[in-house]
Amino acid sequence: MQVILRDRIDNLGDAGDVVDVKPGYGRNYLIPKGLAYEASPANVRRMEAERAALGRREAETLSEARQQAGALEGVSLTFNARAGQEGKLFGSITSGDIADKLAEQGIQIDRRQIELDEPIKSLGVHSVPVRLHTQVRPEIKVWVIAEE
Repeated sequence: MQVILRDRIDNLGDAGDVVDVKPGYGRNYLIPKGLAYEASPANVRRMEAERAALGRREAETLSEARQQAGALEGVSLTFNARAGQEGKLFGSITSGDIADKLAEQGIQIDRRQIELDEPIKSLGVHSVPVRLHTQVRPEIKVWVIAEE
């Protein structure tokens, strides 16, 4: 059975691709969930229109992300934290803390967009990437200094 994918599906294809799937998978899962259309001439035209609209929406999202990246370009955050003798923090700086500090400066970023592999647990300057879009990943500087 041939279907036209509406969204990207891992191990199957991208949106707009015409793929062969087993009939049960297409009829019982992909089509009812709205992930695909049955491949017919009318549905091919329908998918072309959806692809054009998706392209416009994607371009708008990308331009918004680039504007927001420009605002984040020179941002530097400073955290005062209690630390031990070797520069290790008694607590940690998390992505939620960074998002809150950005909000204080008037920049709204969801904490899930901040790509912090693990919380910051040491003094110093840390470069933290922010995922605004798949193609836009600005980095912000986070300064962690010892509290006196």
